[in-house]
Amino acid sequence: MKTGTSRRASRLILASGSRHRRALLERLGLAFEVVAPDIDERALPDERPAETAVRLAEAKARAVARLHGDALVIGSDQVADLGDQAIGKPRDRADALEQLRAMRGRAVVFHTAVALVNAATGVCRSALVDVASTFRHLDDAALEAYLDREQPYDCAGSVKSEALGIALFTRIASDDPSALIGLPLIRLTDLLDAEGVRPLMVTR
Repeated sequence: MKTGTSRRASRLILASGSRHRRALLERLGLAFEVVAPDIDERALPDERPAETAVRLAEAKARAVARLHGDALVIGSDQVADLGDQAIGKPRDRADALEQLRAMRGRAVVFHTAVALVNAATGVCRSALVDVASTFRHLDDAALEAYLDREQPYDCAGSVKSEALGIALFTRIASDDPSALIGLPLIRLTDLLDAEGVRPLMVTR
């Protein structure tokens, strides 16, 4: 989605409290700040998982942009989709185990949305990347061992794919590999380029 007209902003802000997204954004070599947004992240009634991801990514970016009028603000959100049932971050270890039990041996789509808001103009650009995956049919002992080692309680579907979580899968397919971790860098580079920010040409 896109609204308004473009104008260069002087700062880049990641609207997220996620250390995983911060580490991903650091790959682009851009100077940026981190501000955690204060929004309600619950899905709306009858909202499909992909719609939730896009809405929340945009809401996070807009919430921070309202407080920083000279910035480009990045928001992102991820929702796991199991047969059109949304699976978000687990509440606790017991919930994480139930999530992994529900997904084992099944196909799951991870919807990862990214939004970029130019606070000075109100322009909001967003993109959605889907990651199609198939989970191994693992027994409870393997799932509990994974939880003990990784404690992935801040990850959608309890999947920490940048670490041991990669062993949960038999297949992963996406045109943006970083999307599964939580911030699709290929699509984000497109959005930044539309606002005049080219990571390959920026020196810190």
